[in-house]
Amino acid sequence: MADKKQEILKELYPEDVYSYASKLTLGEAEVLQQTRQIIEKELRPVINDYWEKAEFPFEQFYKLADAGIMNNPKLFEGRENAQKPREIYNAFLYYELARFDASIATFYTVHGGLGYNTLLLGGNERQVKEFTPKVANFEWQTCFALTEPDHGSDIAGGLATTAKREGDNWVLNGEKRWIGGADTADIIPVFARDVEDHKIKCFIVRKGAKGYNAVPVPRKISLRAVQNAHITLEDVVVPEEDRLQKINGFRDVANILIHTRADVAHIATGMTGGAYTATVKVAKKREQFSKKLGYFQITQEKLARMLANVTSALSFSVRISELMDEGQYKMVNSALAKMNNAMVMRDTVALGRGIVGGNGITLDTDIGRFFADAEAIYTYEGTHEVNALIVGREIVGKGAFV
Repeated sequence: MADKKQEILKELYPEDVYSYASKLTLGEAEVLQQTRQIIEKELRPVINDYWEKAEFPFEQFYKLADAGIMNNPKLFEGRENAQKPREIYNAFLYYELARFDASIATFYTVHGGLGYNTLLLGGNERQVKEFTPKVANFEWQTCFALTEPDHGSDIAGGLATTAKREGDNWVLNGEKRWIGGADTADIIPVFARDVEDHKIKCFIVRKGAKGYNAVPVPRKISLRAVQNAHITLEDVVVPEEDRLQKINGFRDVANILIHTRADVAHIATGMTGGAYTATVKVAKKREQFSKKLGYFQITQEKLARMLANVTSALSFSVRISELMDEGQYKMVNSALAKMNNAMVMRDTVALGRGIVGGNGITLDTDIGRFFADAEAIYTYEGTHEVNALIVGREIVGKGAFV
């Protein structure tokens, strides 16, 4: 069994020079192997076309459900009562998706990360039983409606969307922006401030709700395949039974963000690995001045830096996953990982872009997608500055946000 796992991982991740993936179980490795096969067969042939026309390849993406990336029994061997796979597997799933394409990874993190964790952590027993199985098998699509047009990093005190209790119902009014998949989702967790106690609560808005409107944000230069929507809520009625009962303030929201910020750190790791892999492919193939591009000293120095960045990012992703699997959930850990991994990602895609040259601004070498998409990953789930301030607060014991 150990030999089989080693063989799978060697095939999947030759760039994992320190063998971080060895911490996966055989079952987890097999699911990731099947995921790779589906990506190569179904998604790779179409991703550039969908990215260019700013549409999402739903039909091909949902083939990933065949691998059971959220609920395959192989992911729960020895832990049958668990509600989700191990975090170490989660890190490599995001690595696998983002190593291929950031839009695919982002769509998944909205569904399987932000949305799913909101339901798991925010729902009572009945709500968890109703919502999570259908999300895990992709029968229902979900998302995460927190960010607003005028409030991103300051959402704790600035959240403007309101919720007013009227008998057994709540009435929501406000706007959300940059909400991935919100125009096609079946259930939309919407965060709003209770006008009575001013605390943030979360409400499940169902597809087709009167007064709910989601329009994709146009003219994006990054993550073009993901439909980030601008949501308007005009007197949207949500029954009390669809209010997530365990979200009653920003502290509860922050507990969700610990998970999802780590997820985005993993996406940045995958982007780093993907840019490195795509660059090596070009460097080994293209000739300049009568020899392979990769045979030049300056190219090899850049490739070595890129591999070092992959290794650094993997170390953060794997270690934070281990801590979370042990039950240690700290915002400073997620913030540090996201800050570091997004920095090395940005450096790596730029190095790759330089090595590939003019072809690096096209989609044909994949570097163009990585280069453009990195800008979105660098910013979302906490900008570099916000994550640095979270870490800085931990260092000196005093926040410096304002």
